[in-house]
Amino acid sequence: MGALILEGGTFRPIFSSGVMDALLDAGIDFPYIIGVSAGITDGFSYVSKQKKRNYDILMNHRHDKRYVGIRNYLSDRSLFGLKFAYETIPNELYPFDWNCFLNNPAQIKVGVTNVDTGQCEYLDGKELDEHCTMLKATCAIPFAFPVIHLNGKGYYDGGICDPIPIRKAMEDGHEKMLIVLTRPKGYCKTLSKANVLASRRLKKKYPKLVEPLLTRHDHYNQTVAYCEQLERDGKAIILRPTQKVQIDSFEKDLQKIECIYRFGYDLAMKNIESIKKLLL
Repeated sequence: MGALILEGGTFRPIFSSGVMDALLDAGIDFPYIIGVSAGITDGFSYVSKQKKRNYDILMNHRHDKRYVGIRNYLSDRSLFGLKFAYETIPNELYPFDWNCFLNNPAQIKVGVTNVDTGQCEYLDGKELDEHCTMLKATCAIPFAFPVIHLNGKGYYDGGICDPIPIRKAMEDGHEKMLIVLTRPKGYCKTLSKANVLASRRLKKKYPKLVEPLLTRHDHYNQTVAYCEQLERDGKAIILRPTQKVQIDSFEKDLQKIECIYRFGYDLAMKNIESIKKLLL
């Protein structure tokens, strides 16, 4: 069966939301969805069949300080307003359709990084609580978020250990995949100063995180290369933005956000017949 794989990237997955809204319009229901960070968070609206929900949230709240802003460190120890973004928004302002979500037979898996083991774990998205704790966990970039605790374990962003969980999808028995990336073709990740700093500051408390942080760029590049090989072998379709149509992780320009969402939608529609064949 076909699988939908979703890369993260803070605001970059608004491109992926465009792709998924096209899938909804085309009546394409992937039976298995897996991803990390904002990618899989947006994927929940695909499973609940709420077209444009992610788009509306980002366009209306990108510049809302309750959503993202330095002051949130005072209340939530986070750059993001955890209560506002993960509780007020889904429970009050843009109600998540729990009924549709839970009755959708699709599997949805959420990648998170265990801070004590330094390993990726894949949580069952159907066990999401009303506080959206597992979504806080998969999005928990070190120092932009606190460690998120769930079921007695501490977690950070799933993208630290498995930014594109293609191998997990294959391990779960899926041979054909739609892989939605949020970086353009040719992008090569390098060791960032942020990851070096994080590895130093977390070394004493979470020593098992040091290696994943310092090797994340290599793992990412190797995984993208593997995805591209799968595409050449006819086992995957990769959709991603172009060099001309891309945004920063913390993009502020709403016109650019609008543009990349539309680009994702249109790109998926152009490839819709090929995408349908992944489910045959």
